Amino acid sequence: MKLMKKMSFVGLLLASTSAAAQTVEGPEVNWSLSMWGNPRALSAGMEAVAEQVSEQTGGNFNIEIFYGGQLSGSRENLDGIQLNAFEGAAICNFYHPGKNPAWMVFSLPFLPLGDPAVDQYVRSRMFEHPAIVADMAAWNAIPYMSGLLPQYEVLGKGDAPTELSGWEGLRVRAGGGLGDAMEALGATKQTLPAGETSTAFQRGAVDAAAFPYTYAHVSFGIAEEADWFTSNMAPGTSECGWVLNKTAYDALPEQYQTLLMELRGMGMDVEQAAYAAADETNLPVFRETMQEIVYSDEQISEFREVAGQPVWDAWIAANADAFDAQGVFDAIWEYAEEAQNQ
Repeated sequence: MKLMKKMSFVGLLLASTSAAAQTVEGPEVNWSLSMWGNPRALSAGMEAVAEQVSEQTGGNFNIEIFYGGQLSGSRENLDGIQLNAFEGAAICNFYHPGKNPAWMVFSLPFLPLGDPAVDQYVRSRMFEHPAIVADMAAWNAIPYMSGLLPQYEVLGKGDAPTELSGWEGLRVRAGGGLGDAMEALGATKQTLPAGETSTAFQRGAVDAAAFPYTYAHVSFGIAEEADWFTSNMAPGTSECGWVLNKTAYDALPEQYQTLLMELRGMGMDVEQAAYAAADETNLPVFRETMQEIVYSDEQISEFREVAGQPVWDAWIAANADAFDAQGVFDAIWEYAEEAQNQ
């Protein structure tokens, strides 16, 4: 068996779009989007959007995704947007918390985002929230499409932390509120970009890495080095989504703007299908090659008690003077309840 590093999403795309795509007339436009790493489940949605944009405009509107940090480093994508260096980019909120303080809400632990349908609804609504929009406006960017990152789990080397006390002293790659949650267990958080984590892991500079489970552990080579993995910790996630250059978007003809916005739902459906496909391939390999850590209900409850409400309260208090942090936090729970009642 092989871990799922690269996948063809043609089937996912065809399943998510109508057989007969309409033609959208318009001028020739070429966009460049900046992305770190290789093509993977996270990028599958935008790849699908780009394919549909080209198809539905008869090749007149083309979006090319540049991987491997060719256009910009992962921490500098917002700077590139502000400088009009490219028309769009992927960003991870915890790579630059000072640049997107309201977006850090997505990295708080134990948010009600575990159900894929609820997650897509909540994040789509949050991408229209004034505080989230304002964060991007400061960089001449507009929120476009959530990466819908799955819940994180942790892969590591050495002694497996089968008890919560086993996290004491471990150096764990985890950002934002998720990192704060790990610190509540006694771990030391490291906020490395994804592309730098594999090297640090191989060299012993970090003991464990929290990533979206399972695709990112494979995409960044962590699964090849790890001795153990957690499978039910589900401490939270983050937001690695796509943003567009506002100047470039405003310059588009209205029909192209409409097309882009109409394709967001399809793109997110493709992302979630890609994550599920990765899990189907990767989980059996994980279980064959690593020790699986499954925590008891009592252990999970203890983790939530020490790393849930206290981390939420600290984040709200720390940001209260910068923006309506309480309102941003409350909005996630309100939208989750709306989704569950639909």
